[in-house]
Amino acid sequence: MNKVIHVIGNGPKGAPLFNKEERKGLKIGCNILPFAIPNIYGTVIADFKMMKAITEGSVTVPGDWILGFRPKIWTEKTPGFLMKFGHQIKEFYLNKPDYAETYTDFNCGHMAVHYSAHKLKGTEIHLYGFDSLFEFDIRSTTDFVLQSDRGAGNTHKLSEKWRHIFNEMFNEFSDTKFVLHHNHGDLKINKSNNIEIIIGK
Repeated sequence: MNKVIHVIGNGPKGAPLFNKEERKGLKIGCNILPFAIPNIYGTVIADFKMMKAITEGSVTVPGDWILGFRPKIWTEKTPGFLMKFGHQIKEFYLNKPDYAETYTDFNCGHMAVHYSAHKLKGTEIHLYGFDSLFEFDIRSTTDFVLQSDRGAGNTHKLSEKWRHIFNEMFNEFSDTKFVLHHNHGDLKINKSNNIEIIIGK
């Protein structure tokens, strides 16, 4: 049975393509979404920075959350967090594949896609807003709210690590079809047989 999942990332070029037509299937978000998504299954959060901002009240993430390893630590060490936000936590997803050396390398997008393939058993997973797979650019719509180092050196280091992890992930789930949505087809990783690219405008 085909199980379609749509993962909406934070890349400013690819994410808006989600809205180009009706998308049937489960919807998974990453961090602070650039637009509202009705009936979203949950939003994945993977780092301390987001948790700190939520705790301080500088950002609001509506709906249910799927929290990673570092957010779990945050919930355990931050008094009152579970009392205030516990009703939004759908689950913790602590699975980190060996090809990601650290939880820092395993970013929110990685976690959302891995969760969709491994935990939710998606057979066809669509990715929007994963611009670093196509561009030498790791800017995120979340950057408008939370500042990150997007200098040339850090961009090169992170994009190489991030692409390596996705390459390994697509190989790990070789029976899963991954559909990458972007505004061009110049993919910066190996295009394995289970990858399809849809070019949108």
